[in-house]
Amino acid sequence: MGVFNGLFPVLPGKEDAFRSFVKEVDGPRREGFASLQSRGDVTRETWTLASTPEGSVVVVWFEGNVEKAFADLATDDDEFTVWFRDRILDVTGMDMSVTDGSPPPETVLDWSA
Repeated sequence: MGVFNGLFPVLPGKEDAFRSFVKEVDGPRREGFASLQSRGDVTRETWTLASTPEGSVVVVWFEGNVEKAFADLATDDDEFTVWFRDRILDVTGMDMSVTDGSPPPETVLDWSA
């Protein structure tokens, strides 16, 4: 099992849209999100909205099959995944269906008690 940590920008003025997106993911679309997560063997995921001098960012952390999770997000064409990608594009400007083949961020410390 791998771990992913990443920062995703929030477009200026899209913080409320991001919060609405989260409410949908954790509310009426929770079953679709759980299905997407299970396909990537994701067992836990957190999203944190942070303000920086350069603007807002979402800090995403999850554990699971990182490569499969991102491949499924990029290529699956079920209704939920298409909707999810569209919402990410809307609030971050990042098109998750386009991959450049680069590896995920390198985890340099993973400590636990």
